[in-house]
Amino acid sequence: MEGLPDLSANTDQGGVGRTGRLRSENETVNSKKHKSVSREALGVRRLEDQKMKRTESRVPRLVVPFTFGCDAEPRTPNAPRRTDFPATTIHDIRYTIYVKDACRALCLLILAILVCAAPASSADWKRAIGERAWSFPRDHGSHPEYRTEWWYFTGNLADKSGNRYGYQLTFFRHGVERTPKDPGNPWSIRDIYLAHFTITDAVGKKFWYNERTSRKGPGLAFSETRGLNVRLLSWSARMVKNVIHLSARQKDLEINLELVPQKPPVLHGQKGLSKKGPGEGQSSYYYSFTDLRTTGTIRTPLSKQPVPVEGTSWFDQEFGSNQLSPDQAGWDWFSLHLSDGRDLMLYFLRRKDGTVEQASSGTIVEKDGVSRHLRLSEVIIDILGQWKSPKSNGTYPARWRIRVPSAKIDLTISPYVPDQELITEESSGITYWEGAIGGSGASMERDVTCEGYVELTGYAGSLGGIF
Repeated sequence: MEGLPDLSANTDQGGVGRTGRLRSENETVNSKKHKSVSREALGVRRLEDQKMKRTESRVPRLVVPFTFGCDAEPRTPNAPRRTDFPATTIHDIRYTIYVKDACRALCLLILAILVCAAPASSADWKRAIGERAWSFPRDHGSHPEYRTEWWYFTGNLADKSGNRYGYQLTFFRHGVERTPKDPGNPWSIRDIYLAHFTITDAVGKKFWYNERTSRKGPGLAFSETRGLNVRLLSWSARMVKNVIHLSARQKDLEINLELVPQKPPVLHGQKGLSKKGPGEGQSSYYYSFTDLRTTGTIRTPLSKQPVPVEGTSWFDQEFGSNQLSPDQAGWDWFSLHLSDGRDLMLYFLRRKDGTVEQASSGTIVEKDGVSRHLRLSEVIIDILGQWKSPKSNGTYPARWRIRVPSAKIDLTISPYVPDQELITEESSGITYWEGAIGGSGASMERDVTCEGYVELTGYAGSLGGIF
């Protein structure tokens, strides 16, 4: 796969990008598709034998057919997988079950449900077409008439000593059946939920991530339609009055945060209709809280105890039914907080033929909350460095210069930690890079610093047609 390509056909003779051009110093970026094959597991029923009861307590559990969830343990890069799980019995028949094998079967079952359900029900899902009559706080909640939806939280935090951290907590809902076979049965499958949770320690140069998967069901996963309240097992995001509460914990990794909006919701694209391609319905409804004052605690394997932190977060919510076409490989997404109070969002959809989708765009948000849509032709990005993953062999951009002449912005940014790659074998099966970044430059002809998050997909396997 080639690196980030030209945003337009215009280049100067020296190869320097002009308006709308996205270029790399190394024009060719080699990447290989990463096929997710391994999965973690869950245990099975309670055992009759007392001895086996004692050993079973050490194995994650799945009670069929009532639960349909999968937890992944926190992992650091190159961490070995455990394979010495004890044997168990099912109806007096003895098996040796490895956690990754059982969860592989679970995720394959989820995939089979999605694939089998798609042809029969895809036409039933509502598409993002035309302007939407937005209503908050209602629209912070779920939109079950659309097939795909996500609630995306990222943030840049610091403790009292000035040590910097980043976090991501994301919930995905993917519809299986618009109308369940048995609507009155709470266990009738309608949606599958996925979640990703990461923390980056800039000083310790560490990155940890977790993932979860579950069907919708009592005590498992849900999202309310009246407002923001989404949960997957014990991970949750909910809004009470004007405060968003985030909670996630997985062994030594934990966040408990409160987020308070400092600016009103920002509607991206054309009044919230964000185009992802030329086709009708190849869009999503997309808005953000770009400036959320954040306080609370985090805990990592290095800190052991919860650490008080504060900083700024960003919240994206997006929903639609067929956003990406099969000829699109992935995207590059930037969310930046500038020290002068401005916020900047940019995304570039990369096509498999090496071009950038002309529907790609961005938004500039001023200190007072007033926002303006940015066309692709208004943005210039130069790639100044790259990083190759030792796990997926994907090669990602790793340092950027971003210029928006119409907004008088010129920034250079780089990651806190080079390796912030997620290989989500236990949930979406997608390998991508998403991490905390920082930088400096100029805004309105004044020196500024900046921080934020960057998401890079399709560098270790195409995403075309998935979303």
